[in-house]
Amino acid sequence: MGRLVIDEEKLNKEIIEKLVDICPFNAIEEKEGKIEITAGCKMCKLCVKKGPEGVIQFVEDEEPQIDKDKWNGIAVYVDHVEGKVHPVTYELIGKGRELAAKINHPVYCVFIGHNIKDKAEELLHYGVDEVFVYDYEELKDFRIEPYTAVFEDFINKVRPSSILVGATTVGRSLAPRVAARFSTGLTADCTVLDMKENTDLIQIRPAFGGNIMAQIITANARPQFCTVRYKIFTPPEREDKVNGKITMCETDRERFTSKIKVLEVTKKEKEMSISEAEVIVAAGRGIKSEKDMQLIKELADFLGGQIAGTRPLVEAGWIDPRQQIGLSGRTVKPKIIITCGIQGSVQFVAGMKNSDCIIAINKDPNASIFNVSHYGLVGDLYEIIPGLIEKIKTCGSLSEAAASIH
Repeated sequence: MGRLVIDEEKLNKEIIEKLVDICPFNAIEEKEGKIEITAGCKMCKLCVKKGPEGVIQFVEDEEPQIDKDKWNGIAVYVDHVEGKVHPVTYELIGKGRELAAKINHPVYCVFIGHNIKDKAEELLHYGVDEVFVYDYEELKDFRIEPYTAVFEDFINKVRPSSILVGATTVGRSLAPRVAARFSTGLTADCTVLDMKENTDLIQIRPAFGGNIMAQIITANARPQFCTVRYKIFTPPEREDKVNGKITMCETDRERFTSKIKVLEVTKKEKEMSISEAEVIVAAGRGIKSEKDMQLIKELADFLGGQIAGTRPLVEAGWIDPRQQIGLSGRTVKPKIIITCGIQGSVQFVAGMKNSDCIIAINKDPNASIFNVSHYGLVGDLYEIIPGLIEKIKTCGSLSEAAASIH
């Protein structure tokens, strides 16, 4: 942070008028022959760069620098329900191992719950160096206050440099609350993570509605927090050999008090999520009417897949919100995804770019979806989809069928 400092001895009427005119936010005002910078200042520094030299200067505030050597390790929060670990945890372990290898740090897991020790042992098969287990009856159900207290206890004792949390319902509630305890930053819904040699975590995520990719670094705060959606990274292979260890942790049980009392847990009916689908047929603005969604469904049924779509189709009521792909929808990573009439906005692509095979159908040869697709079919989807179904029947393979259509 910094502040603007005014050398009042250099002020005169001409200079004051010039400075007032320079500010695009009208944040510089003249008062009794002097100037005052108001709360409207956006710290753009134009008054420093374009104003008379030396009249206004930007002074950096000195702040104590954190000792990064005192923070060691990449920690992954184990997201689970009754001990059943959410798959996003394994994805984050894989990414954590990759980041840790660049700075020679260990990979930790923090596991909070009840009767979870046997589940903790399974995590060691994925290359985790140490699993810190907080196993208490009071932690059986997720309640934000005790879970935050336990997470805080873990950080104070272990002091990990970076912490990766899945962007699940629990993760999105827990991560910001814990980050606030340590006055550190948190970057939500990261799509790319990297690590500098000085242990600064490079966090990249879409910003301004997905129009740009923002690179965020928490250079002078530890630990570094980020949340990551499911299906963004690839989980590591399970190994038979185990080198890590489990540490059973103790903490003050008085910190488990909560204003929340769990009276009953009603399990949600299991539903097939597009995030788990291996084959997806996705529709976009190229679909002219709701009844034409039957064509998309026919192709999906023929391939044994699920239908999905873009935000405009959700807003039109043609598909369920749970079938939306993108930043404001679900992230998917199927073996095959066929996009039909989708231009390929940044928001949509961010939700499906990691798919194993992307087949795009669009009549616009310059559609940006072709930049990420493995196969591109330029033409009218109302002609291509029926032809594609016939070709699959003939060729016996979707990839051969796509390659044979001109």
